Amino acid sequence: MLGKDIIRLHAGWLIDGSGRPPENDVLITIADGRIQRLAGVDTPGSGGIAPVEDLSRCTVMPGLIDSHVHLFMSGTHDLVVRERQLEADFDTVREAITRRLGKCLENGIIAVRDGGDRHGHALAYKQEVLDPRALPVAVSAAGRAWRRGKRYGRLIGRPPDPGRGLSGSIRNSRESVDHVKIVNSGLNSLVRFGRETPPQFSLEEMTAAVAAAKEMGLKTMVHANGRVPVDIAVRAGCDSIEHGFFMGRDNLERMAERQVVWVPTAGTMRAYIDFMQKRVDGSRGGEQPAAGDDILPAAVEGARRNLEHQLEQISAAAGLGVPIAAGTDAGSPGVNHGTFLHEEIGILMEAGLSVQAAVKSATSIGARLLDMAQGGSIEKGAPATFIAVRGTPEAMPQSLGAIDALFIEGRRWSGESRCRITNDRGVHA
Repeated sequence: MLGKDIIRLHAGWLIDGSGRPPENDVLITIADGRIQRLAGVDTPGSGGIAPVEDLSRCTVMPGLIDSHVHLFMSGTHDLVVRERQLEADFDTVREAITRRLGKCLENGIIAVRDGGDRHGHALAYKQEVLDPRALPVAVSAAGRAWRRGKRYGRLIGRPPDPGRGLSGSIRNSRESVDHVKIVNSGLNSLVRFGRETPPQFSLEEMTAAVAAAKEMGLKTMVHANGRVPVDIAVRAGCDSIEHGFFMGRDNLERMAERQVVWVPTAGTMRAYIDFMQKRVDGSRGGEQPAAGDDILPAAVEGARRNLEHQLEQISAAAGLGVPIAAGTDAGSPGVNHGTFLHEEIGILMEAGLSVQAAVKSATSIGARLLDMAQGGSIEKGAPATFIAVRGTPEAMPQSLGAIDALFIEGRRWSGESRCRITNDRGVHA
C-alpha cells in the first residue's frame, strides 16, 4: 500500500447496487480512486494508518443513473418557452444543458441516457463541450431518434431517408451515436384510458433495424406503448422498452425471458396529475378559466388511472424478473432534470420494489443499459463513485433530497462547478 492514496469511510448503511439487502456499519477502504476493501468496522484487520471519515449516520449507495432524459428540454409547463427550446440552435442550448447536468450532479446522478432531440444537440454537447473533469456526469446520447413520417416523434427525431428504409438509414447515418432510439407508437391518452396507437414499424422493419444497430455495436431503446408496438420491439430483439404503458402481461413475460430492460417513466403521469390538479383547483378558487380547462378534471382522472395501471405493471414485472431501470423522461412537462429521479425511485417503491431493488434500478441496471464497463455498484475493484444520504435505508426515497456527500473516484466532489452558467435567453427554464 506504500505510496497509494488511501481513504477510509465508515458507512452507517451500505446499499451496494446489486440488489442485496443493506449492510450496517461498513468500512470502505479506497486506494487510488478504487474500492480496495469492504468490511465490517469491527472486522479483524480493518484498522489502518489512514483516518476514517465518519458517515455513520448516512446510507451510502452507488451514484445514481437516469436511464431516460431529454437534455435539450426543461420541465417547464410554459408553452412559449417549450417552443423556443424545440427550435433553439446549439449555441443557445449548450449552456442550458450544462445547467441541467449540473442539477443532475447536485442530486447524486453521475450518468444519464438521452433519448434524442430533433437537432441532435445532446449528442453534439457530449462530443464537443462536455468536460468530465469539470462536470463528471457520463452522457449516453442517441442523437436524433427514428420515427415513421407523419407519426409521433417529431420533437425528438426524424423519419428514415427516402428509399433506404429504417435499417438502411441507421447504417447510413453519419451521427456517431451511443445507442439507437426508435419510436414505435404514439403517446398515452389522458382522457381515453388504455387507448393504444398502431405500431410505426412492422416486425420485419424493426428486426432489420435492431440487427443493423447490433452490427454497429449499438443497443436499441424503443419508445413503445400498447401491446402490439411493444410485442414487435421485443420480438425484434431490442435492448429496452421505454414507457411501456398498457403493454400487458404477455409482453412482460417475454421481456423477462429475454431480459429486455424496461424503463417505465411512471412519474410523468404524476407530474401531469400535479400540474392539472393545480389548474382545476385554481379555477375553483376563482381564477379565470383558460381555454380547454373544461376537460381538466377528466384528464386528471385519466392520468391517475394511467399511473395506477403502470404501478400494477411494475409490480408484475418485478415478480416476473423483468430488469427495471429507473428513468424519468426529464424534459417532459413537470419532469425536472436531477430532482425527479428521486420521485421515480419512490414510485418504484410504491409499486412494491424493496429499497435495495429500487436502488439497483437506478444504479447497476442503468449502468448495464449505458454499457458502463465499471459503475453502478460498490464492490472491490470498482471506481469509488458513490453518494451518502442522511438517515437509514428506511428513510428513502425522501432522504435522497439530503445528499451529504458525493464521491467521484474516491474524491469528495465539492460542487464548485468550473462551468459558467447563465439564464438570459428565455429558453433555459
